[in-house]
Amino acid sequence: MPTTPELAAQVGAELKDKKLLLSVAESCTGGGVSQAITEIAGSSEWFDCGFVTYSNSSKTELLDISAALIARHGAVSEEIAAAMAEGAIAHSEANVSLSTTGIAGPTGAVPGKPVGTVCFGWTVGGVTHTERLVFSGDRHAVREQTVRHALAKLLRYLQEL
Repeated sequence: MPTTPELAAQVGAELKDKKLLLSVAESCTGGGVSQAITEIAGSSEWFDCGFVTYSNSSKTELLDISAALIARHGAVSEEIAAAMAEGAIAHSEANVSLSTTGIAGPTGAVPGKPVGTVCFGWTVGGVTHTERLVFSGDRHAVREQTVRHALAKLLRYLQEL
C-alpha cells in the first residue's frame, strides 16, 4: 500500500482532475486526515474543510446529527459515519467527503466494539458508502491505519467515477 503522503497526493490528483472538492468529518483521527491532505502543496484547489467532531455534542452541533441517532446506534457505528460524511457535504462547499469515527484506545471499548473498531463513511458521486473495520496496535497505530484506509478507499471510489 502507498504511504499516507502518496495516498493524499493521489486523492488530490483525482479530485483536481475531476474538478471535485473534498470535506472531511473526523472523530477518532482528530484531524489526521485533514493534516495528511494539507501537507500536499496546492491542496486548497481540491480541499474545502475538515470538521473535528470528537464529542457527541459537536457531531450534533456542527454536522446536524441527531442525538437520538447517536443514542440509538452509538457514536462508533456505520450509521453515524454515514451521517458524518453527509453532514460534511451539507455544511461545506464540497461534493465529496469522508468520515472517521472509532475507538483508538487504550480505553473506550464497549461490548461488540473492541479497541481498534473504526467506522468510515464516504460520499462520492451522491452515494454514501460505509465500512467497519477493527485495527490492531496502540492508539497511534490505530489512528494511522485509519487515516491510510480512509484515503485509500476514497481514492478507489474516485477512480470508479
